[in-house]
Amino acid sequence: MLVSATEMLKKAKAGHYAVGQFNINNLEWTKSILATAQELNSPVILGVSEGAGKYMTGFKTVTEMVKAMIEEMNITVPVALHLDHGTYEGCYKCIKAGFSSIMFDGSHYPIEENVAKTKELVSIAHAMGLSIEAEVGSIGGEEDGVVGAGECADPDECKMIADLGIDFLAAGIGNIHGKYPENWKGLSFETLAAIQEKTGEMPLVLHGGTGIPADMIKKAIDLGVAKINVNTECQLSFAAATREYIEAGKDQQGKGFDPRKLLAPGAAAIKETVKEKMELFGSVGKA
Repeated sequence: MLVSATEMLKKAKAGHYAVGQFNINNLEWTKSILATAQELNSPVILGVSEGAGKYMTGFKTVTEMVKAMIEEMNITVPVALHLDHGTYEGCYKCIKAGFSSIMFDGSHYPIEENVAKTKELVSIAHAMGLSIEAEVGSIGGEEDGVVGAGECADPDECKMIADLGIDFLAAGIGNIHGKYPENWKGLSFETLAAIQEKTGEMPLVLHGGTGIPADMIKKAIDLGVAKINVNTECQLSFAAATREYIEAGKDQQGKGFDPRKLLAPGAAAIKETVKEKMELFGSVGKA
């Protein structure tokens, strides 16, 4: 059964740990993440970008696949199906498709427009029992066409958005989607602390969780981060394991070219990555 992310993130913030959002791209991704969450008794958020939703033929397909897998795999831990960096239109599509959580990324709009659109979506999402995430300050890199340089959010603007009744807030603190460059300056904990002070009990979200050093992750959690997004790291581990399998010629042995065998090493690598992150975030045993 899908649940909103509200309660799991309130518990995480109060317990000083974070719930991982792991983006899904297909059946293998979803199966690996759900299986790991169940094995570790950890709550989990399945993130779906609009691009991934389109790749999987639509948000309705994604919802039905996830619901069926939860039932068939006997998943009992809390699972939220969450739109990642959603557009205004995309949010409505996911609400209609049966997602249990949405993110409206209005960070590229003027703050007044971000506030107006977020306020409207909060009302709709809560009426339908969904949790909603909003964003202030762009996350570095590119996510489905939204490009940011990793600017730090204005704490006062964060409070404006938080006061609209959203359930959790993504705020730019120098974090970046994708691989972090060698000259990356690190997270701005000064900004994070100021945002935490302005927003109080609001669970905060750290996007771009791939490649951030463990000590920074733990400090961010101490400063109010209760949700951490991971996507690139799963993609990298999947690609590396699949490449190793093929380059070793294992796909040429017997029925190694069978898609189930060909994709198995990558799926196992995703499970290992998710396990490492859940242990780092402190969500193991918290379902």
